[in-house]
Amino acid sequence: MSDAPQVVWHTQSVTLQQRTQRNGHKPAVLWFTGLSGSGKSTIANIVDRMLFERGCQSFLLDGDNVRHGLCAGPNLLEPVYGAEFSKRFGLGFGQQDREENIRRVGAITELFASAGFICLTAFVSPYRRDRELVRSCVDKQNGGGTFVEVFVDTPLEVCIARDPKGLYQQAIEGKIKNFTGISDPYEAPETPELHLRSEISSADMLAKQVIDYLSKHGVIT
Repeated sequence: MSDAPQVVWHTQSVTLQQRTQRNGHKPAVLWFTGLSGSGKSTIANIVDRMLFERGCQSFLLDGDNVRHGLCAGPNLLEPVYGAEFSKRFGLGFGQQDREENIRRVGAITELFASAGFICLTAFVSPYRRDRELVRSCVDKQNGGGTFVEVFVDTPLEVCIARDPKGLYQQAIEGKIKNFTGISDPYEAPETPELHLRSEISSADMLAKQVIDYLSKHGVIT
């Protein structure tokens, strides 16, 4: 007798087509990726506000916010759940931890898209393979065409100059390990749906480019 859990997929009574018809727009996952300090969160927040003002069902998952709960580190989990639990389930910033962070977030974006939402994310998500795995899962679940990779392309020197959290300086000094752009690699998207240059245009102008893309491709009217 197999010890594997018997997990079956349950079809829901409300279809994605029905949700889409009621919402007045198609579901989508807008995956903002780029270095820390590139402007991902700023642009994604503006896009979310613009979608909200249009009456769209949208929600933004921010990298820092998710690390407070769904993808919390051992330091946050241990006081509540204990050392063994926090060591097993808490996420740091090594390669495998980053992969699991994006896997969890990808599963949540898939649920949002299945519910008819436009789900925005703002994560460094440095590994190309992880982003493509999320794309394949989202597109498979929702019939294709819902994943939009948004590359916020900002030169490293600009991100270091901005350094809103003071993280780059700490990484340069060796106080933070596994920091993308300094001690860890960032694998830039090869063919993103949107390529935004934040050192050239303002966040408002870049957000408008995202809205224009969604309109042009029939996600929103």
